[in-house]
Order: sequence, then C-alpha cells, then structure tokens
Amino acid sequence: MSSPGWSIKLYDAADEVVWVMKLNALWIVFTLLGGVALGVGPATLAAYSLARRRSSGESFHALPAFRVAFRREFRRGSIVVLPLVGAAVVLIGNYLYFASLGASASVPRLASLVALVVLGVIAAYLLPMAVHYDLRVRELLPKASLVALARPASSLVLLFVAVSIAYVSGKFPVLGIVLAGGGWIQIDTWLCLRFFAENEARLHLKGNS
Repeated sequence: MSSPGWSIKLYDAADEVVWVMKLNALWIVFTLLGGVALGVGPATLAAYSLARRRSSGESFHALPAFRVAFRREFRRGSIVVLPLVGAAVVLIGNYLYFASLGASASVPRLASLVALVVLGVIAAYLLPMAVHYDLRVRELLPKASLVALARPASSLVLLFVAVSIAYVSGKFPVLGIVLAGGGWIQIDTWLCLRFFAENEARLHLKGNS
C-alpha cells in the first residue's frame, strides 16, 4: 500500500490537535468543577483514561466519556493524584526558597530540583499505569518507581518531552493554556503504553528462556 498523501497526513495532524484541545479543556473544566482540590485528581485520571482509549484506537464521544470516567475515578483519583501534587508543591516551594538565598543554598536548591525531576518521571509512569493496569493504589508507586529505574532511556525520553512542552508553553503562553495539559497527557500515555508493552514482552521472553 502506498503511504498516505499529504492531505491525509495534514488531516490526521489537525485531528490530533483538535483532540488534544478537547482533552485539555475537559481536564481544566472538570478540575474547576471539583473546586480544584477535589477536581484535579479525578479529572487527571479521567483524562489519562480517555488518552489510553484514544491511543488504543477507540472511537467515543469525549464529553460523555470524560464525565463517566470522572465519576468513576472520583475517590481513587484524589488518593492517587493529590499526594503527587502535594509533594510537587512542597519541592517547588523549597526550590524557590533556596534559590532566594543565593549561592550559599546551592546544594539544597539542587537537591530540591533533582527530587522534583525524580517525582515528575515517576508520576509520568504512575498515571498511565493507574488507568492501564488493574493495580491497587498502594502498588502504583513501587511499580512506577521500578519501571523508571529499569528503563533509564525511556525515562529520559519522557523528561525531554515534558521539558519541551514546558519550554514551548513558556515561550507561547496561549498555546500552553490551550494545549499543554492535554498534549502532555496524550503523549505521556502514548509513550508509556509502548514502554509497558516492550517491558511485558521482555519479561515474557525472559520467562520462556
């Protein structure tokens, strides 16, 4: 079969951009509807759930699917996401505080930055894992940490994508508001599903060897 023409590729690219905008808007709206503190957890897991379905080639209506996922993940989403958000807020606060102290606090400032990066990488695996596998909440952090350590190259890819999105969002704030959250969730999910599949295949081969 011949490769798709440029018009088809352009349509597919535009379709992905529109989808990311929808996902981003739904994530923001449902986070706000939950009063932020009670909304960010279920909205985040709902967004990852829809991103997983999209990556798997499913067809669905975004708003009803998001509403159902939000209700389903209301309790578990808060338990999974709020500790991550809380830890990130503390680490960012520490980093800014130590940065304000100047060169004398360079070591704790660097330690806070490293801890924030590690938390971000683990969260990048943990959230797709939460919607992809049937795991208990207490199992997510150890398994996500293990995957992050076992796949340093994949972890660097996720870190590069996150930093790139943050950089573009800083340069173009409007794009950041409209696309950044949904774009990261979709790309993170798409990459992690492939990383998980590769890891399962490797473990399967090792088990049969």
